Amino acid sequence: MSLFISNPETGPVRSGARGRMIASLAPGRLALKTEYRPYWMVRMHGRLQTAWARRFLEPRFAACGPHLDAVFPWFVEVYGPNIRIGRCATLRTSRGHRLSLTTWTSADREGRIDIGDYVLISPGTRILSSDSITIGSNTMIAGEVYISDSDWHDIYDRTSERSQHRPIVLEENVWIGFRAIIGKGVRIGENSIIGAGSVVTRDIPANVIAAGNPARPVRDLSPDGDFVRRCDLYADPEALRAEMDRLQRYLLRDNSIFTWLWHRWAPGRQD
Repeated sequence: MSLFISNPETGPVRSGARGRMIASLAPGRLALKTEYRPYWMVRMHGRLQTAWARRFLEPRFAACGPHLDAVFPWFVEVYGPNIRIGRCATLRTSRGHRLSLTTWTSADREGRIDIGDYVLISPGTRILSSDSITIGSNTMIAGEVYISDSDWHDIYDRTSERSQHRPIVLEENVWIGFRAIIGKGVRIGENSIIGAGSVVTRDIPANVIAAGNPARPVRDLSPDGDFVRRCDLYADPEALRAEMDRLQRYLLRDNSIFTWLWHRWAPGRQD
């Protein structure tokens, strides 16, 4: 029996929770209204990004797992040693919103960034390490988040970092909201959510929603809740890629090079 259902907006998609996740990755009506490129052009651009990431981005990591998915990989900045990333990582960038991963080397130590499997990092995020930053598998980091394990300058000796650094740990399946700031010495427990714009200066326990400045728990989450993690979506990366390609082919089925050129060079209000 087929696991695919027909949807008037997205065409045939897989049913169930996995199908809903796949459909959520596809462009909706607004994206379809403004995406005039033909399917072959979109696919060619995707292959270019994949090739660029393999040739220029992946070698910058000390270790990089398979199936790295980087959108506009030329806007991902990786500086310094000891930066590792796991399998099926998703890196999102855009023009003007680069993604930056940086480690600092001093006389007595080297910074370290360890990113687990199935992690999502969104545009404009900066992660800087003078000590150690560990990001657990299935973690999602929204746009313009700032994570730093150091103050970078002592309170009184402004020319030296001294002891103003402590490790950061984000446990598995953490969700960091837009423009949150994660400071040195913080541990955020498994499944916890940090609200948008929050400033985290102390440990956050597992299975809570925390918000504010400084962030503090405002709601509990059930540890036995029916969590759907990113590893569920990426259980079979090749099959997922094939399904996404099929969906994209359907969504762009009426596009042509002529309509794309027309709307690019003579756009109207609807564009």
